[in-house]
Amino acid sequence: MNFAEVLAAAGRIDGHVLRTPVLEVSPGTYFKLELLQHSGSFKVRGAFNRMLSAGELPPSGVIAASGGNHGLAVAYAARALGARAEIFVPEVTSPVKVAGLSALGAHITQTGAIYSDAAEAAAKRAAETGALVVHAYDQPEVVAGQGTTGLELVRQTGGVDTVLVAVGGGGFAAGITVGTSDGSKTTGISEGSATPRPSEPSERSERSERSERSERSEPSEPSGASGAAGGPRIVAVEPMRIPTLHEALRAGRPVPVEVGGVAADALGATRLGGLAFEILSSPRVRSVLVSDEAIVEARRTLWARHRVAAEHAGATAYAALLTGAYTPAPGERVAVVICGSNTDPATLTT
Repeated sequence: MNFAEVLAAAGRIDGHVLRTPVLEVSPGTYFKLELLQHSGSFKVRGAFNRMLSAGELPPSGVIAASGGNHGLAVAYAARALGARAEIFVPEVTSPVKVAGLSALGAHITQTGAIYSDAAEAAAKRAAETGALVVHAYDQPEVVAGQGTTGLELVRQTGGVDTVLVAVGGGGFAAGITVGTSDGSKTTGISEGSATPRPSEPSERSERSERSERSERSEPSEPSGASGAAGGPRIVAVEPMRIPTLHEALRAGRPVPVEVGGVAADALGATRLGGLAFEILSSPRVRSVLVSDEAIVEARRTLWARHRVAAEHAGATAYAALLTGAYTPAPGERVAVVICGSNTDPATLTT
């Protein structure tokens, strides 16, 4: 997948998604408030791009498996396009998200303990009905749609040195990695902007180097104010209890991981997506892990300091900054993507 696909996605979904704001919370530190997107997360970008790329949707509509946020996005996009949406979610999905799916008119099946159980059931159902499958993170159209967040971020900030983003199945981080690549520096999203020659994403690193990159999850000294050639550094932040990228980099391929913790309903993929692995193996990407306690505290802090009402997954990237799992260098321009708001507001201080 390359930058041109993200650029095409931006044009395709224009008018269907919001251009979410960027808040400079301190000099050189920005929040990209993707939690203010339609359906409460970035996921609607990929959902719209997948459906609009497909042309005419089948009479049976669309089908997806989700921990909640992707399902909400698919249901929102389907309703906007006049299509039927069937959503499979695991039992860990929060009541807030299930209620949201119902309000959007989705046909909901709640099954299995974790996301992979729901995904298996959705795949079987799709084979029976012929509905268009909208994968949560491992389809090119979905990843390209998520990458438009990166395009916006570059345009809104004038460019940053580092982007911190949460990882579950990896589609969002992969999209942002491509969407912030060198081509984005000369490309706007607004109508009438010139279309440059697209830049290619960084070449896939050799398997022997992937093992070395898994060591990036350890805290270290600041590494300067710019990422590797090709665009800003991407700091891919995961809960310690769901280390899909960390373990994939260690093994040299996506591998199954145990799923648990406070962010499991949104970041609960049992393995990294194959497309995400290819993209996130770039030297631009650094993997870091944060504890559940750090995620909870980051969520509290977002509310207490900034009145930003994020779910736990939405606060995960910020946790890396608060705890020092990633420490910017002096003068480094850093953006944190706050990616989801589908939570019970009554729990923001707990």
